[in-house]
Amino acid sequence: MSGHTHPTTRPRHAGRTDGRIDGRVADSGRRAASAGAVLRVVLDHGPIARSTIARITGLSPASVTGHSTELTRLGLLRELPGEVRSNGAGRPHIPVDIDVSQHLVAGVHIAVKWTTTALLDLRGRVLARHRSPHESTEPAVIVSSAVRSLSALYAAHGGEGRPLGIGVATGGWVDPEAGVVMDHPRLGWSLVPLRERLAECTGLPVHVDGHSRALLHGEVLFGRASRVGSVLHVFVGNVVDAAFATRGEAHYGSRAQAGAIAHLPVEGSREPCSCGRTGCLEAAVSEQTLTRRAHELGVIAAPEIGLLLDAARAGNEAAVELFIERSRLVGRAVALLMDVFGPEVTIVMEPSLPYVPSALAALRAAVKENVRTVCDVDNMLIPTSFPGSVLETAGGAVFLDALYRNPLAFSDRINSEDCNVDTTGLAR
Repeated sequence: MSGHTHPTTRPRHAGRTDGRIDGRVADSGRRAASAGAVLRVVLDHGPIARSTIARITGLSPASVTGHSTELTRLGLLRELPGEVRSNGAGRPHIPVDIDVSQHLVAGVHIAVKWTTTALLDLRGRVLARHRSPHESTEPAVIVSSAVRSLSALYAAHGGEGRPLGIGVATGGWVDPEAGVVMDHPRLGWSLVPLRERLAECTGLPVHVDGHSRALLHGEVLFGRASRVGSVLHVFVGNVVDAAFATRGEAHYGSRAQAGAIAHLPVEGSREPCSCGRTGCLEAAVSEQTLTRRAHELGVIAAPEIGLLLDAARAGNEAAVELFIERSRLVGRAVALLMDVFGPEVTIVMEPSLPYVPSALAALRAAVKENVRTVCDVDNMLIPTSFPGSVLETAGGAVFLDALYRNPLAFSDRINSEDCNVDTTGLAR
């Protein structure tokens, strides 16, 4: 699977030793970028006329027509002759839109306690989903379980739409270019070639990324960050991490290590961390810590985040207070990150924020108290765009980000007879 590089990674220019870029490679790169720009504009504005695509992208009308024709042939766009538009002069404009009928994407999110699998359309909408607890945290066991789950989802979905590929999101340190989970202490994983193993089992292209970057991609493509210049995303679950993007481009850092905030110090916390120290952010605010405390206090019958969230939504004061306390701690860390990055929008994925207003208010209050840059916290600090489907979206968004950046990279897959589906292996 060495051909499946991360879409933001520049290809090596084989055969050149003088530092110059082969013209054919450059032309191919421009063509791929232009096709991606056309597809992305249609995602943001469709249904849309080709002339408007040309105006927005700056591409020539002939180029837009060529790319639209190719993307339609690949089943990524569709014409809408029933919505012909005319300005009263010249030929009428037949708008195009994203074709959600021919293809789908599989998403996998591997959490500490369970794996979530899903099928999504090309607009990131969840079509089917399943969550199963880990029988074991051995990578081979989790991969096999995920493949079985995806196969069952596809069969139950009626086999409609051909799967283009699989996106996988998980915590820890993930190198998307290599497709390897470099280190995930809570799962006990080190140097796990996740992309290779899933590709071998399914025959599908696989893209892998960390879950905060995955959700950042989802927000940029389908959520509230689709039209902002810069966005900070913070993920708070059993794992805590962050991601940052400018003009839709996520910052990966050296060896894709950007966003590692798990061990930021939390003043006053004595919670032991897996790193051997006490008072690290992840240890202080993780779901494991939160639900353990709730269970010890008798708020919930078992240490499960779903039970605690249900209790808070039902008005249980002790449950609400636990989420408020966590929001205050998270808010202090978010304020620091906002000072460092200066984003236009900050999105915090913490499960209570869309449902418990006082938790969101506590988060914003903590940020206001600690942030030093001038910003409108109430308007720029928001919860996730995907309440109820966060994990499903995270997995699917990893692949969809690659697709919208370079749709032509998948043309061979789409044109291949191997794209026929066998539910025993999802695709063979």
